[in-house]
Amino acid sequence: MTLAFAVLGDSIAYGQGAARPADTLGARLTAVLTRDGHAVDLRVHAVPGADSRGLAAQTARAATGAPGLALIVIGANDLTHLVPPREAGTLLGDAVRRLRHAGAQVVVAPAPDLSVVPWVPPQMRMLVSAGSRAMRQEQTRAATAAGARIADVDAVTSVAFAADPALFSADRFHPSSAGYAVIADALAPAIRDAVAARRVSR
Repeated sequence: MTLAFAVLGDSIAYGQGAARPADTLGARLTAVLTRDGHAVDLRVHAVPGADSRGLAAQTARAATGAPGLALIVIGANDLTHLVPPREAGTLLGDAVRRLRHAGAQVVVAPAPDLSVVPWVPPQMRMLVSAGSRAMRQEQTRAATAAGARIADVDAVTSVAFAADPALFSADRFHPSSAGYAVIADALAPAIRDAVAARRVSR
């Protein structure tokens, strides 16, 4: 049976900065599931520039496709758009609940640590890191309460990006193809767990 896989969120969920479509996050995770023996129908609903206030529209579109698996990657633009963490968490929780009601297992990748982005001034890094952490904590709380799995719990991707500038694309904000490989590796365990839980529930 084909697994309908919906990807929602922002430019990272969309794949901005990747050199090829096959290097995007959705494509890489689809390849992981295909190697595991699953037939996958990938549908990307993510919108570059989106923050959590755009999730309701994306979730409505995704729900019509009866996804069995949904990935939400959101938070970076909430930080740059100054969306309050509590509001961002509430909106994310609402999206998770709607997708769960539609029958999907949901995986959430919350806000990255934007302090590792090259263009952040050194004197601002501690403040940006604290803001990122507050956003991530609120998103994690709300998404977990709504029934999602949290991917990259320890934010290992942010550590990797801080150590290797080649993981950023030419704009020094979005991931490069190599960066998407790192993110996909970090998200894959939660994606596999969600698919396994779906089999059990069925």
